[in-house]
Amino acid sequence: MKDYAQYITLDSNIRSGKPTIRGMRITVYDILEMLADGMNFDEILTDFPELTHEDILATLAYAADKEHKLSICA
Repeated sequence: MKDYAQYITLDSNIRSGKPTIRGMRITVYDILEMLADGMNFDEILTDFPELTHEDILATLAYAADKEHKLSICA
């Protein structure tokens, strides 16, 4: 997923401006941490039914893009 912008939002009034999923209080970090802890997509979606499969893919795309941009600057 290259176009994650419709899923990832930055709003200084929500979670101190951290990147969140569609303006919800669930952050990109929250989802990445769940994945890193070994949860699979289905487990995350069961625990957070307001999320979609595309939200998780957008989270991964956002993190990959940020990592890529950091490596370019290094």
